[in-house]
Amino acid sequence: MKKIIFGIFAHPDDEAIGPAGTLLHETHGGAELHLVTLTRGEGGTNPDNEADLGAVRQKEWEQSARLLGAKTTNYLGYKDGHVDNTVMIEAAERIETIVSKAIEGAPADTEIEFVAFDLNGLTGHIDHIVASRAACLAFYRLKETDKRFKRILLNCVPYGDWPTDNTNWIYMERGRRDDEVDEIVDARHLHDQLCEIVRAHHSQRGDGETHIKNRGADLGLNYFIVKD
Repeated sequence: MKKIIFGIFAHPDDEAIGPAGTLLHETHGGAELHLVTLTRGEGGTNPDNEADLGAVRQKEWEQSARLLGAKTTNYLGYKDGHVDNTVMIEAAERIETIVSKAIEGAPADTEIEFVAFDLNGLTGHIDHIVASRAACLAFYRLKETDKRFKRILLNCVPYGDWPTDNTNWIYMERGRRDDEVDEIVDARHLHDQLCEIVRAHHSQRGDGETHIKNRGADLGLNYFIVKD
């Protein structure tokens, strides 16, 4: 049975710092992966004073995609930090087009899944929230007429990692309780490859190295809310 996965995120490193373990585990198992980013992340940190950070980050994302085994990468062209309800609706329509093209000719027993961040944006970032809601909007529209669309997995933070609300930057609510988490994917055996994927986003190395250090041996452990 063929499985096709669409990873839909706001910024070029979201797939790496988010559910990379799950995505890599799936491609190792033969799944076909397509990645979508709403923006090029030009509002991110710029330690090397790049003249065009967005272009640099897009190249980093494409390298990360290769390491993940993705078949395609799809950049939607929105400006980092400037997404809203209108963008959410437009992005959903564009995601539908990308997905419809990618699944042309796929067998009737194909299983299609979306992977995105938790609807709270994981960190509370508005870009993340818009990307996740656009993914859900596209998924459920497509599912109405195509039973191959099975699930959307929303990558969440467990309560054990974030037991309190965080206001250090923007508002990040506490993690999800055990009874809110539907599925845990354990890809900790892929630790070294996951480090390489995170480090592909070299311009964002401050966040990347912090993520690797904080997650430690649990780098490939992903938590999901599952909607079908």
